[in-house]
Amino acid sequence: MPYKPKRPCSYPGCPKLTDGRFCEEHAKEEAKRYERYQRDPAVRKRYNRTWKRIRDRYIAAHPLCEQCEKQGRITPAEEVHHIKPLSQGGTNDMGNLMSLCTPCHSEITAREGGRWGR
Repeated sequence: MPYKPKRPCSYPGCPKLTDGRFCEEHAKEEAKRYERYQRDPAVRKRYNRTWKRIRDRYIAAHPLCEQCEKQGRITPAEEVHHIKPLSQGGTNDMGNLMSLCTPCHSEITAREGGRWGR
């Protein structure tokens, strides 16, 4: 199957071609800018290096999407979801986590309104 053509980096004035939105050089800069100026400080505080270690440990122990397994499908897990959100008093306890594939995680997040503050 043919690949999509590369497109110019979205960083102003950068002529490099890339498969994503930004070239490698500017992707790191953009990620830092997003973390610093656009991400809520409370969220940044909750999802730090400790969370990344917990997440990696949980994914290693539960490599398949738990939602898909209930429906008889085998899908690799890509994200870890808090059953009771941290903003509502949930914890990073293993009993409050579930491994999900991206479509299942997006569906649950949209249904619960976690991303849009409903």
